[in-house]
Amino acid sequence: MMLHPNMPSPDDREGEAVPAGLPAVVDAHVHIFPDAIFTAVRTWFDQHGWRIRYRLSSTEVVEYLLARGVGHVVALQYAHKPGIAPQLNDYMAGICRRFAGRVTGLATVFPGEAGAGKLLQQAFDAGLGGLKLHAHVQCFDMNGAAMAPLYDCCRRNGRPVVMHVGREPKSEAYRCDPYVLCSADKLEQVLRDFPGLKVCVPHLGLDEIAAYRQLLEKYDNLWLDTTMALAGYFPLQEDIDLRRYRPDRIMYGSDFPNIPYAWDRELKKLAAAALPPHRLQALLHGNASEFFGLAGISKAAGTGENTQLQRNAAHART
Repeated sequence: MMLHPNMPSPDDREGEAVPAGLPAVVDAHVHIFPDAIFTAVRTWFDQHGWRIRYRLSSTEVVEYLLARGVGHVVALQYAHKPGIAPQLNDYMAGICRRFAGRVTGLATVFPGEAGAGKLLQQAFDAGLGGLKLHAHVQCFDMNGAAMAPLYDCCRRNGRPVVMHVGREPKSEAYRCDPYVLCSADKLEQVLRDFPGLKVCVPHLGLDEIAAYRQLLEKYDNLWLDTTMALAGYFPLQEDIDLRRYRPDRIMYGSDFPNIPYAWDRELKKLAAAALPPHRLQALLHGNASEFFGLAGISKAAGTGENTQLQRNAAHART
């Protein structure tokens, strides 16, 4: 599943709204960054992976999804080096203020940097709703000593952590080897050592699908999101049958805008999956609402606000 330059970017058609018949949607995995970092992220993917289809600013990212009927956006970013977390957290807080009640923003710190726990507490005090970490980019050992202050800060504040600690997709362009740092076994130690810590692992764990599915059955403090795992884009060792998963621990995420295919590709697959209504509701908004502490999530498509957002986003995609 190694990332390579010029990975395919499917030219699938995109819908103008969340597919008909779906319940309210919380997108639990959306990326925003200041413009300069967004440009660097796109350049990295151009060189080492796929061409990102949606080259939007942070404001355009949020407007694009809300205009198409997504009820709530969970916005993520991560510090790729020490010293930039305060600026990123201030930036995220500004986005949340701009879209009050429609966006939940997560904080970031660079694990091991001086005063990381204090920086995280300041971000929580500013209203950010959790912590986002990415082991491939930040090269941390999830069981290392530098992580305990971050986990403890999350527990004290009742905030969850979204950690990309699955091994894939890997790249030789990373500064570290994800296969050394990441595994379901290593995450199990975190879940065992910090039982009050709510953890979400994106992409259903990707190449360790069975192992992560089993962890869900053992630990009440673990959630998974579906990001890019349902798209049929990566080769997987087994087909994903969402009926085999614990229904209260899986939540939908898109990875928008850093995707090579249409924004609603996975929503269309979910609409066609014939899941029982209670499972679909839990997956699309109920579980994310519990994990992130959201309230009052409902469909917003068709409102006057969404009509204006649709106009604002109409020419956003390039």
